[in-house]
Amino acid sequence: MKLSLWPSTGSPVAEVLAEARAADAAGWHGVWLADHYMPNTGDLTRADGPTHEVWGLLPAVAAVTSRVRVGPLVSPTTVHHPALLAKRASAVDHVSDGRFVLGLGAGWQRNEHDAYGFELPGPRTLVDRFAEALQVTRSLLDEKRTTFHGECFDVDDAPAEPKPVQGRLPILVGAKGPRMLRLTARYAQEWNTWGLPASAAQVRSALLEAAEQVGRTEPLWTTTNWMFDVDGETPAPGRVSTGSVAELQDLAGGYVEAGFDEFILPSWNLGATTGEREDRAARIKEEIFDRL
Repeated sequence: MKLSLWPSTGSPVAEVLAEARAADAAGWHGVWLADHYMPNTGDLTRADGPTHEVWGLLPAVAAVTSRVRVGPLVSPTTVHHPALLAKRASAVDHVSDGRFVLGLGAGWQRNEHDAYGFELPGPRTLVDRFAEALQVTRSLLDEKRTTFHGECFDVDDAPAEPKPVQGRLPILVGAKGPRMLRLTARYAQEWNTWGLPASAAQVRSALLEAAEQVGRTEPLWTTTNWMFDVDGETPAPGRVSTGSVAELQDLAGGYVEAGFDEFILPSWNLGATTGEREDRAARIKEEIFDRL
């Protein structure tokens, strides 16, 4: 199982880039960044706090690294038009010389949609829109010209050049609902979920069932995220597992047994400074994941 890093877009740009460079030098598999415009509150309440725009950061991360894969986790198609996503993805793939992964999601964070005027429709329309966005984005990345006339998007004989460096730039989808999993199985190359091993494994099994339903034969790269805190040395509210190295090794081993290909480690709770986060992330990598 590969190990990737997830720095916070609330950190100063210099710190995000420092964490990315350190991950690149230390042999991490990827560097992922969340695509949000403000801190999440779980409702419509506005929250203050810095949140850098991810498509401004991704080219910089690609430029200061040479090995890690780079991508958004994940860009909501309620916010970004699929034509813009395809063009941006191809551009960053060129900056990274073929290391970009386009992470997409249907959109969910209520306060940012409400604050900035992005429509957040009900579940059926939300997934309908996402299905169209997936088709348009995939076609623009792959085909010489794209024509698509749907309920949500209308693209007519649209070119998209240059094509990505990669022969087929991978799309990753963050999803867990039955219909979203079927769309993932039909159109994506990679998939992401949150959860402890047991719950994440259940959703992964549902994804594999969806792949059978749509007749998929191509393998899917499956990824998951969770926050770790060795010995509980730093404050980490929210979704976090703490314990000794041995306890966290057992926990991480559950993801391997469940069949996941990549674990993505958020670094938000690993310290107040860049040095603290780098040191603690390196310890988690060496003492927990590298020894599995």
